[in-house]
Amino acid sequence: MRIDKYLKNARVIKRRTVAKEACEQSRVLVNGKVAKPGTEVNVGDEIEIIFGTKPMKIKVEQLLEHVMKDDSKTMYSIINNDINND
Repeated sequence: MRIDKYLKNARVIKRRTVAKEACEQSRVLVNGKVAKPGTEVNVGDEIEIIFGTKPMKIKVEQLLEHVMKDDSKTMYSIINNDINND
């Protein structure tokens, strides 16, 4: 599954266009490498998203095409989240 679609389906980023823009601005890394919007992700991959100066690192747990809001949280687990640490 494409990284931009995964981030949208998992509800990490609300819109696919915003996820695409984050990738184009080199704010998304997959397994330590800068990801383009079309980069494929697989179960077990680690994704790092940089929101401003605060990174968020997640691990891909599932790849689901059609996701209900309650099920989106099962698509990933948070490895490191510095967003709320001020």
